[in-house]
Amino acid sequence: MVLLLRTLWKALTLRLRPPLEALGTSVLAFRVWPNDLDVNIHMNNGRFLSVMDLGRFDLTFRTGLGKAMLRNRWMPLVGGVTIRYRRSLDPFEAYELHTRLLGWDAKWFYLEQRFIKGGGELAAEGVVRALFRGKDGNVAIAEVLDQMGYAGLDLPPSEDLRRWAEG
Repeated sequence: MVLLLRTLWKALTLRLRPPLEALGTSVLAFRVWPNDLDVNIHMNNGRFLSVMDLGRFDLTFRTGLGKAMLRNRWMPLVGGVTIRYRRSLDPFEAYELHTRLLGWDAKWFYLEQRFIKGGGELAAEGVVRALFRGKDGNVAIAEVLDQMGYAGLDLPPSEDLRRWAEG
């Protein structure tokens, strides 16, 4: 239920946040609430993944892609996630989620998502492989980039990302 409320709040406040360039970084502020906790009294590992959805939501809509997604009934799909936990997030602790596009290949977009504690300390970092699917199948990378207003050079994934995606 809390994620539903957080999603609704982020959706309602989108208009208050400035638009982002396609390669910009979405930064969202959060706090660890009691229902985010596990038996070790820190943020549950699964909650990190759920909060990451909100970062991708914010990036999608602030780059202008959200309108095209809704208009064309594209569904965002995650094809893989890897996350490394470095530090705990404790009850009521404030943190930021930084989300940015790392690159793309013929099929997938690759995004980095980092959880930053107060003082700039890294709590966790994840990489997500995602695409958009429309009624006729996967949406072409070029079409998605066009809807984001990106006209720059291709940004292929690093060798490490390619190996992870193939693994």
